[in-house]
Amino acid sequence: MPRVVILGAGVMGSAMAMPLNSVGQQVDLVGTHLDEMIIRSIQGNGHHSKLNIKLPETVNAYQFSNLRELSLNTADMVILGVSSAGVDWAIDRLAENLTRPVPIVMITKGLRVHDGEIKIFPSIVSEVLQKRLGFSVPVLGIGGPCIAGELAVLRDTMTIIAGGDTKLIEKAIKLLSASYYHARPSLDIIGVEVCAAFKNFFAIGVGWAQGHFENSSNTENLAKMYNLAAGLFTQSLNELKALTVAIGGRAETVNGLAGVGDLYVTCLAGRNSRMGRLLGLGLTYEEAKAGHMEKDTIEGAELAKAIGPQLELMWSDGRLSRNEMPLSNAIVKAICYNETLRMPWSKFMH
Repeated sequence: MPRVVILGAGVMGSAMAMPLNSVGQQVDLVGTHLDEMIIRSIQGNGHHSKLNIKLPETVNAYQFSNLRELSLNTADMVILGVSSAGVDWAIDRLAENLTRPVPIVMITKGLRVHDGEIKIFPSIVSEVLQKRLGFSVPVLGIGGPCIAGELAVLRDTMTIIAGGDTKLIEKAIKLLSASYYHARPSLDIIGVEVCAAFKNFFAIGVGWAQGHFENSSNTENLAKMYNLAAGLFTQSLNELKALTVAIGGRAETVNGLAGVGDLYVTCLAGRNSRMGRLLGLGLTYEEAKAGHMEKDTIEGAELAKAIGPQLELMWSDGRLSRNEMPLSNAIVKAICYNETLRMPWSKFMH
């Protein structure tokens, strides 16, 4: 029986246990140092407090202190489900425990500026592990529209599994081949990862429309502002293509599940859209964060802070055109410099 270890017992890491379990894989779910209460609950009665479901009894739950005795080296695959802030912690754990190149599939999303370039997490994890271990560890990524709560209750879900090795991608798809988990292959791992990270960033911009609507006077026919939201959505895709190509991915990836699909589902609900709504109401980012979302992690805002300076550098040196990315420029100003988010309508659809 194939065995898969999931490192990270948050909502998405734990949800990934479901398709693996459905097709008969042995699943070892290992919590991070932040997941102790979640693992205790699963070990007690199977209940996952954040997903609000009972995991199957065949999913084995462990505290991270048990990681060494689980022997990652005998696993067929490791799924990395830590938060973006926990990537370095996860790299340390992998470096401590791996003695052979077990394939890693990352559901963690984010980008990082490294050596003056914007890099995807799979590349960073692969490069650091090779330096520390002395051998190459293959790292794949998963993108596309996948809400953890839906996957956890076996709702049909379509995703993209991306990497540089077709056989490894096919292996990962086979391990996850539940009847409701429809994974598709892609060799454009950079494009998939850029889309996965920036969908949160642009969801802030699209979410702005709801706040702007609420701040506007009612009309006689009680018209909504779906036209506005659709326009911002389209502008986001235009700019996402420019970003994807500049970082090394393919423009066509944005047209598929990784781009359009993931941005669509992210704009429907979630923390990034909620932040966008607050900015649309006229609040600054700091006012919105402190007054309404103090304890929430806003992934799109964290991304803006992490790579905003690098985007500005790329606009300055010509690697990106600021004129072609007015929405991105406005979001960076709102998040990084606490300016009121105003939409530069005349510059859209360049």
